[in-house]
Amino acid sequence: MTFSNHNILSPIPDSDKFVLANLLTGNADIISAQKAEEIESKQYTDIDEYAAKGYLVDPDAEMSMYRKRYADFIDERDSDEVQIFFVPWYACNFACDYCYQEGYSNEHSLPGQDLLDSFFAYITKEFAGREKYITIFGGEPLLSGEAYRNTITSLLDRATAAGLEIALVTNGYHLEEYLDLLSKHRIREVQVTLDGMADVHNLRRPLKGGGATFDRIVAGIDGALARNLTINLRVVVDRQNIQQLPALAQFAIDRGWTRNPHFKTQLGRNYELHTCQTDKNRLLSRIEMFREIYALVQQHPEILEFHKPAFSISKFLFENGELPSPLYDSCPGTKTEWAFDYTGAIYSCTATVGKTQEALGTFYPVVTKKTALIEQWEERDVTAIAECRTCNLQLACGGGCASVAFNNTGKLHAPDCRPVKELLGMGIATYFKKELV
Repeated sequence: MTFSNHNILSPIPDSDKFVLANLLTGNADIISAQKAEEIESKQYTDIDEYAAKGYLVDPDAEMSMYRKRYADFIDERDSDEVQIFFVPWYACNFACDYCYQEGYSNEHSLPGQDLLDSFFAYITKEFAGREKYITIFGGEPLLSGEAYRNTITSLLDRATAAGLEIALVTNGYHLEEYLDLLSKHRIREVQVTLDGMADVHNLRRPLKGGGATFDRIVAGIDGALARNLTINLRVVVDRQNIQQLPALAQFAIDRGWTRNPHFKTQLGRNYELHTCQTDKNRLLSRIEMFREIYALVQQHPEILEFHKPAFSISKFLFENGELPSPLYDSCPGTKTEWAFDYTGAIYSCTATVGKTQEALGTFYPVVTKKTALIEQWEERDVTAIAECRTCNLQLACGGGCASVAFNNTGKLHAPDCRPVKELLGMGIATYFKKELV
């Protein structure tokens, strides 16, 4: 019997305890510092208990289980729903100071009906038999003007006729003007960004040419929720605005958003992707962001009414009473996510869409595919990344983002490592306070 290759042992902040977890066997325990020291020194006093929970294993049996769980993961992923992004233009009415699409073409050509015909024909054929939905992306998809509105109307009508749900990613400035149209279709959610209260948000996300945007966005959110449209409120955080979280949380609570079943939130890190962020000093690393969030939650627990951070697998464990299944791949690109744009190009995901040098083919005017490159994307998981294969965190991390890994190393089959141990400890401290007493 040996210590499992997949044990994760992490100290719990503001506590003298540790958390021991194993994604392969599905067990997690809060243990004393003494037991943690025994495990680290491999001087076990509870051999039977550790073996029963899969912390101590026979290596051959563990490898057999690893392969079986991997096969199960692939089977499930191959039947998962596919998210299909479509970019009708990269034009935008905002001048966000961290725009990651700054270097993209903003030419004002709109997709014609023949291109939309080709798009829907392609996804109908390529994803036949798969559950799928369309996310309309940008640029900014909800722009003012008849030509823009007509294109969005055509996209919505075609998706509805095909029996597909639609999600939208919008800055929210013109959302209120589009609500009557959206209410006629199967809208899964509308993602809108607020980066803090009005003074900070307006500084970060003004109109092109200047002008505040906060109040218009709030009115659009109010209107969408009144129509029972689901709002996914995103906050893009960095050093400039992360201290706004308590105020924004209280604003959402006071406005009644957090009590609405159609309201949810996400916190996004502003990071070094594409041309994003000229002032690198503002950026927070992933662990820095979560450390800041953890500290803020301790001081302002009302934040948890607004947003419950995942803290790796901790939130899932708290809400479900069990660990998630092993994550052999955290990158959806070319597996459960594809992206398409108005030029007729095909991309792996939202992290690459618009980067013409990373296109994987075309759906218009003719269908072409870079088969070898697509296969590289499809093959990327923790079994294909050398650094992941020997990492005990692999089944909680999943190898991270392929696009970030490629930007950092020039290779798709490279890791974008996640700080699983630290996040796990912070999450247990946040969600399992009673068990730590």
